[in-house]
Amino acid sequence: MSNEKSSVTVVIPVYNERDNIPELLERTTRACRALARPWELILVDDGSRDGSTEMLAQAAHEHPGEIKVLLLNRNYGQHNAILCGFGAAQGDILITLDADLQNPPEEIGALVAKIDEGFDVVGSIRQDRQDALFRKVFSGIINMMVRKSTGVKLRDYGCMLRAYRRRVVDAMLSCRERHTFIPVLANLFAKRVTEIPVGHAERARGTSKYSVLNLINLQFDLLTCMTTAPLRMLSWIGAGISALSIGFGALLLVLRVVYGSEWAENGVFTLFAVAFFFIGAQFVALGLMGEYIGRIHADVRERPRYIVDRIVGETLGERQMIQVGLAHTPRVG
Repeated sequence: MSNEKSSVTVVIPVYNERDNIPELLERTTRACRALARPWELILVDDGSRDGSTEMLAQAAHEHPGEIKVLLLNRNYGQHNAILCGFGAAQGDILITLDADLQNPPEEIGALVAKIDEGFDVVGSIRQDRQDALFRKVFSGIINMMVRKSTGVKLRDYGCMLRAYRRRVVDAMLSCRERHTFIPVLANLFAKRVTEIPVGHAERARGTSKYSVLNLINLQFDLLTCMTTAPLRMLSWIGAGISALSIGFGALLLVLRVVYGSEWAENGVFTLFAVAFFFIGAQFVALGLMGEYIGRIHADVRERPRYIVDRIVGETLGERQMIQVGLAHTPRVG
């Protein structure tokens, strides 16, 4: 790719978005052409089963030198699909975008302009969100957790319309953990991070791939793969419960002396309540510890994040890089 201006790669993970693909391609390619700089579009099919795969392959044939499609052999999840796209990207600036068109591709130029100002990561804040109430609530909880655990005070970690400088992406690709959350991981390697407001639209076609259960699983991923704060919190809670238990025991002793054992059924129900409380607290602690141990187990096995089944198309920039032997090659991640 040309060195006159920073080149741009747009990476879009696609999973069962057949109805949105034609408009997605038309709007994204138009936004990229308006950049007036070298660009490429990489679409990662994350094991779609609704005909999206064939549509993406056809798009790569129809847009030689602009669109490349990576077809994964099964569904590996949004973030692993994005990392797969990063591994094949040639651009100096990398943009991620969802395929559901809730975040407009027309905002790509604004993200690139902000990177040109010297920022390493540019996030986006969804204005006038059109999501259902439960999604807004979960998003707010996730954003609060991430801000508390990372210390990076961004407002919207859930929006995947984001821009990254090449060195940040290379640092992320060097990390080998199986479970990750790209917006948080990027902040570990970025010096200057900012956000810009972007539009947000209601999903016009298809259904969301994030159910309530998926959102809950995402929160567990955040808790266990990005921070040890829950373990530290449990330690403080345990210390607090121990202190309260000592105080409660002293109070029971005083009341028994003053009123006798009959006032509380000889203390039987009180003991049951205390016992059940501690049993519940132990189960919570064991559950969280199990999550950490399970993720350690997954990382030790070092299984691939994804396997590319087939690559369709190549970009003009990649052709030039191949000629001098510098092109990235898709790999088992």
